Amino acid sequence: MTARNKIRFMLNAQVVTLSAVKSSDTLLDFLRLERRLTGTKEGCAEGDCGACTVLVGHLQDGALHYLPVNACIRFTASLDGCHVVTVEHLSPRGGPLHPVQQAMVDHHGSQCGFCTPGIIMALYALWMQTPQPDENQVKAALQGNLCRCTGYAPIIRAALCLSEYGTPAADAVLCERNTITESLKAWEDHLRVEIKTDQDHILLPGDVADLAQALATYPEATIIAGATDVGLWVTKFLRPITPVVHIGHLKGLQQITTTHDHIQIGAGVTYSQLQTILEYELPHLTGFWTRIAGWQVRNMGTIGGNIANGSPIGDMPPVMIALGASVTLRRKNNRRSLPLETFFIDYGQQDLKPGEFIENVTIPRRKSGGEACDEPDALDAGYKISKRRDDDISSVCAGFHIELDSARIIRTARIAFGGMAGIPKRAISAENALLGQLFCAETLRVAAQTLPQDFTPLSDGRASAAYRMLVAQNLFSRFYDDHCTATSPDPHHAEVSHET
Repeated sequence: MTARNKIRFMLNAQVVTLSAVKSSDTLLDFLRLERRLTGTKEGCAEGDCGACTVLVGHLQDGALHYLPVNACIRFTASLDGCHVVTVEHLSPRGGPLHPVQQAMVDHHGSQCGFCTPGIIMALYALWMQTPQPDENQVKAALQGNLCRCTGYAPIIRAALCLSEYGTPAADAVLCERNTITESLKAWEDHLRVEIKTDQDHILLPGDVADLAQALATYPEATIIAGATDVGLWVTKFLRPITPVVHIGHLKGLQQITTTHDHIQIGAGVTYSQLQTILEYELPHLTGFWTRIAGWQVRNMGTIGGNIANGSPIGDMPPVMIALGASVTLRRKNNRRSLPLETFFIDYGQQDLKPGEFIENVTIPRRKSGGEACDEPDALDAGYKISKRRDDDISSVCAGFHIELDSARIIRTARIAFGGMAGIPKRAISAENALLGQLFCAETLRVAAQTLPQDFTPLSDGRASAAYRMLVAQNLFSRFYDDHCTATSPDPHHAEVSHET
């Protein structure tokens, strides 16, 4: 395949062309050090605090869509064909403040000011999508932005009043969207981008077939999708990552296909892209989904990346294992599928051959005819336990799937945990203890007591081993409480509700 040796993107109103970019160069450093756009701040350098939030626009089905992302862990090379918008672009120099900025001023949403530009950009993205947001939408938009001064109340008040200050129809960035869109379309050549020096090597494949060829040629390459993990390898551990193969731009890995029997999710689908369909297909994961990182990370992180990373505390593997998910692995034109739970071999070790990559993930469908299956014989749940409700890593993560017969006898049980072992893992002993038993509190309690047969959790900074075991066992009781009303023959049984 023909290749070009430079990347091209729009930065605010300027065209940027780079041929000397390095694999470890981040967008944040480029903005601050190269272009002196210092409104974008470095706080954590790991995608947690949101001080570095910018908007990245990309073409999707011929239209330009903007999403807030963390510039601190977004690699510059991944921006080919994108439009980057920083806080400096919201209002002209010497001109009036942008409506989002003015609302923040009037409602005293800033004190020390360090985090304010990032908050402005997150609220700007929300305003573009939802000009009149409700409080829950505002809080979801701010999950990835930390502020230690305001207590968030004035920020939320400012966000709720945004429509009083103006509408997106008159926004400068949106007014120039057509021009930017045409410029980005003109750049679409579907060529491989390859930038290589003696010490560094960057590849952006032209399509999925080219990706397969690139990995066959460079099987040792670091695959980067959203960089929500790999970004920390650079910013925190100063780890060399070359050669790198960026895949976040590949539309062929971002397809979601729903059939009568299953949902097939491309490995490059982000959390944000998947949210709507999963909330419809798997409503039990609605609350769980909003607990995954913050908005910026959900816009960058991918389903395949979360799995391929192999972290024992990844959010997605336990719930997907419980749902009976499988993965399709590809090397050149050869493909193989395996149950997701068998993909994880040991800590830091997955069943991936050299040059092989995750192409898609398949989940058995729980619906029929497009309608939700609300029968009491199919019980599902996803739970995440963490120190902080928003934008935090799991201490324990769990997925439950239990099927009952007409007599409320458990006929199928799939239960998986993250944070309890070196890999995401099924609770086989607990599953066996449930099979053939009446669905009741005592049955769940007895099954919970078998967990030490399957897990020997570790103590670390997030939780002690004893805490993890106790929490995991208590989740069995929580699962029963969450579902006992739907399955109880007693019409006077009190409904029990828990926050996921």
